Amino acid sequence: MESKTITKKQKITSIIAASSGNLVEWYDFYIYAFTAHYFAHLFSSSGNPTVELFSAYAVFALGFLMRPIGSWLFGSLADKIGRKKSMVYSVVLMAIGSFLIAILPTKDTVGDFAIIFLLIARMIQGLSVGGEYGIAATYLSELGSRGNRGFYSSFQYVTLIGGQLLAVFSAVIMETFFTEQELGSYAWRILFVVGGILALLSLLARKKMHDTTENIKTHKDRGSLKELFKYKKSLLMVLGFTAAGSLCFYTFTVYTKTFMINTAGIASQTSNYIMLGALFCYVIFQPIFGAIGDKVGRKNLLRAFCILGIICTYPLMVALGHINSAMMGFFIITLFLAILSLYTSVAGILKAELFPIHIRALGTGLSYAIANTIFGGTAPMLALKFKEVGFENGFFIYIVIMLIIALVVAWIMPSKTELD
Repeated sequence: MESKTITKKQKITSIIAASSGNLVEWYDFYIYAFTAHYFAHLFSSSGNPTVELFSAYAVFALGFLMRPIGSWLFGSLADKIGRKKSMVYSVVLMAIGSFLIAILPTKDTVGDFAIIFLLIARMIQGLSVGGEYGIAATYLSELGSRGNRGFYSSFQYVTLIGGQLLAVFSAVIMETFFTEQELGSYAWRILFVVGGILALLSLLARKKMHDTTENIKTHKDRGSLKELFKYKKSLLMVLGFTAAGSLCFYTFTVYTKTFMINTAGIASQTSNYIMLGALFCYVIFQPIFGAIGDKVGRKNLLRAFCILGIICTYPLMVALGHINSAMMGFFIITLFLAILSLYTSVAGILKAELFPIHIRALGTGLSYAIANTIFGGTAPMLALKFKEVGFENGFFIYIVIMLIIALVVAWIMPSKTELD
């Protein structure tokens, strides 16, 4: 047994606490992406607006590179000192990063050091969100009991996607109350202050969490890379299906917006409304598919995701490139996200249940972060590169190939798991 029995009320309280922190972490991380065009000129020494924005987004990309380090650091801590303490430290670090960005001096005050200070703040946030995924996935999977683990763990992606939606809505609200000049001058800082405050509030909630590892017997190599490498097969399997899952996630939730604008000729504002509606549906799909996974088997959901993805990705992407109405775009992307939900609703627990408890947080987080950085974070860039060389459909073929690899992995995954 991994922890003492807790009441249903304690489980619900713990789920809310863990999920609220996860939502805030992703809100704080993504609010940067949605506001960078307002403050880019304050930190770059270039007078070219395009170069200024590129510098700001380059800093955003470097935040992704910190995720594997964050997963190693906080995953190791979670396996050594407990999930609860590590999750508390993670959200504190995110609050620090957000408050730092809110008070950063600009290039007019410190010159070229401005962009360096911004990079440091983003690296702090990257460390935090890198650690958050693995611990949250591990914690929610351990909190559930046989028969409802998929449902419980699905709330990780409910709040992950919810953080993105909250970031979009926050930016829209700011644009309602402030002029573009005010946003570019000082108002953008307000969102980071709000993010820091929300992180501190979620910290209070996390202090009431039940620790799923409080009664575990100590293991001399718990939370170490040396111990993790004893489970190379599990590590490789997680890398195999996460590569395809992350690639599809960033393609269907991020790149499709750009694709609709560049290829289908849909107006930018219209594409925003399409994505907001589709992402809202995507949030609702998570607990529904998570509960279905508890009934039919999580590995069966993963296999269904791979098969449907292999069959549907190419024709649906081609169709999306020829849409002539917002409703058709919404329908296609929502269908994409319904297929993707077969993976994301059970993604956390699929990873967590392949590792024993003393190495679970590290194994779950690090394998995800590596695959996410290599295959997920590069998805929009690769898609645009294929378009640049005149072979846009080649990107769709790349997705299908990765899904075939994931399907092979899904078929050889063991029937008995470490959570059993």
